[in-house]
Amino acid sequence: MKNTSVKAYGTESAEADLKQMNIDRREVTSKDVGIDILYCGVCHSDLHFARNDWGMTQYPVVPGHEIVGRVTHVGDGVSKYKKGDLVAFGCLVDSCRSCKNCKADLEQYCPEWVGTYGGYDKHLDTNTHGGYSENIVVDEAFVLRVPENLDPAGVAPILCAGITTWSPLRHWKVGKGSKVAVVGLGGLGHMAIKLASALGAHVTLFSRSPNKVEDARALGTDDVIISTDEAQMEDAAGRFDVIIDTVPYEHDLNPYVNTLATSGTLVVVGYLGPLNPMLVTVPMIMGRKSVAGSLIGGIAETQELLDFCGEHNITSDIEVIKMQDINKAYQRMLKSDVKYRFVIDMKSLKN
Repeated sequence: MKNTSVKAYGTESAEADLKQMNIDRREVTSKDVGIDILYCGVCHSDLHFARNDWGMTQYPVVPGHEIVGRVTHVGDGVSKYKKGDLVAFGCLVDSCRSCKNCKADLEQYCPEWVGTYGGYDKHLDTNTHGGYSENIVVDEAFVLRVPENLDPAGVAPILCAGITTWSPLRHWKVGKGSKVAVVGLGGLGHMAIKLASALGAHVTLFSRSPNKVEDARALGTDDVIISTDEAQMEDAAGRFDVIIDTVPYEHDLNPYVNTLATSGTLVVVGYLGPLNPMLVTVPMIMGRKSVAGSLIGGIAETQELLDFCGEHNITSDIEVIKMQDINKAYQRMLKSDVKYRFVIDMKSLKN
């Protein structure tokens, strides 16, 4: 197979900054779509993976799985896309396509799913590399159509932060009249608020900081509860049908379980770490309450989300950066110094 060398940004070790490097992209095969990358969102997972925080990174690694671009090439077997189409893809570039989950449009739970970066590239017999790069080649089955009325830069985080919150909202049937709470106001949290509100839910934010009340209101929340205020937490007991917990570090879930209504569900979409305090099960048993987890979404569900965002004119709140500023952006992310997602303008790499 003929390969093409392209410019990218990645790292060769957990201790090293990201820097410009060259990587190989495969030639466009029959079912492939070649994509010129316009924008790539910066996810906290990118930082974790680059720093080997999860202990499974193989180097070199080129992060990036919130990708929007224009089609430049299509294979002779491609039927969904043509040159010039505005497209996107997220965390997945392949799966087995034959297991029970794949057949149910739940590719994110396929035992053999291939990540956009850090997975196994069967074409090149090496690691997959992500969207911090000039262009990419993807199987058309994992490419998504972007509504042209949306700002493509603001679309990028929808491919991870958006679908990570949309999938549980849809699975637990959130709609008009649902009482939904969101824990944490960051990249995922702000998308959860926008989407739940657009679905017709009454939306509440749990926050440790009173300083975020005004921002939360602007995003569409109906109420804000300061989670460090015992009186406010007690007053919220038994209130919520669904809680989306987006906080990506260790914290106690028990206070939030207490605010669930009968048969309510707290859905964890952030990484809690191995030392999370033990759940107290009595409130769960007495109220048929559940604590669940959720990953991203499948391809069909992600396309549903993009179409929904097009209809409701929803994009992420972003700060656009140059590729060369990625290491500074990582440092700012560690301080939660972004509202609410960095997005890389890939012209900065190409130029």
